[in-house]
Amino acid sequence: MEYLLAIESTCDETAAAIIDRDRCVIASAVASQEEIHTRFHGVVPELAARHHLERIVPIIDRVIEQSAIDPAVELAAVAVATEPGLPGSLLVGLAAAKALCIAWKKPLVAVNHVQAHIYACQMGRETSVFPCVGFVVSGGHTNLYHCHSPSQWTYLGGTIDDAVGEAFDKVAVMLGLPYPGGPELSRLATQGNPAAFTLPRPMLSDPHTLNMSFSGLKTAVRYHLVGPGKQDLTAIDLNEQTRRDMAASFQRAAVECLVGKAVLALQRTGEKRLCVGGGVAANSLLRSELQSAVQRCGAELVLAPPELCTDNAAMGAIAWEHVDRGEFADLGIDIQPGLLRK
Repeated sequence: MEYLLAIESTCDETAAAIIDRDRCVIASAVASQEEIHTRFHGVVPELAARHHLERIVPIIDRVIEQSAIDPAVELAAVAVATEPGLPGSLLVGLAAAKALCIAWKKPLVAVNHVQAHIYACQMGRETSVFPCVGFVVSGGHTNLYHCHSPSQWTYLGGTIDDAVGEAFDKVAVMLGLPYPGGPELSRLATQGNPAAFTLPRPMLSDPHTLNMSFSGLKTAVRYHLVGPGKQDLTAIDLNEQTRRDMAASFQRAAVECLVGKAVLALQRTGEKRLCVGGGVAANSLLRSELQSAVQRCGAELVLAPPELCTDNAAMGAIAWEHVDRGEFADLGIDIQPGLLRK
């Protein structure tokens, strides 16, 4: 049996996994930086890179030990996410992968982080999820793709400003919730009235585009809380019911935007399968609303397993697709940071 070592360090999670050719995860480990970035209510790139440096070797050692494999003998390749992401974070993962390739005399596979989120939907399935419409919803990405195959992707549309997960986190800060705010906001929303506040659904009614926007929705929340043109949230004292109702109203608006564009993408492409990955794919309201909407379209919804929605290395199993096609990266390869729009 051959194995693959996958490394993930695109943002603030240091992760590694050992995956066999059948896409079964033999060992997986993730080191979170949530506690480090909590005081800043968001990821600080320099801090993220520094902590990747401290954790990446122990994390790789852990999965090698757990898997009990001999990497110099049993590994088919070393895979690493090289795009998109934070420059410093990506460089740490790539440097580690290159060093291991040299030490173990193994080929290198470059993985696209966004595509890997969609490929997480393939994990644990005997039949292929391709072709499909792929939808990545996370803190850094909100993108729709026509996935013709594991290697052929066409960009359909996405957010023109904030990613939906970023909007969740920023609204959570307005409501005084701890970081990371998205999951906390969703929990609070279950106790609120989603019709309490009238919030916009930016670009939802435009049938000519699959683009989305969440910046205006986020700003509308602020104006409802502090008044038009004002910024200071510290000057107001939100009661608990207002916080619950705003959380529910915001979540409902954001989910409706996502579901509406996902359905439009299915209609545009004619595909009968929607695959959804990324951290926000774990949101229970989004999952239930997508299920209902996709079912009405006569299509199939495939959601990434909850444990594979947030950043992890197990979704690096997409690297097997490259290995099978003989697509290996030169050791001179560089990172492609930033946001992916294609």
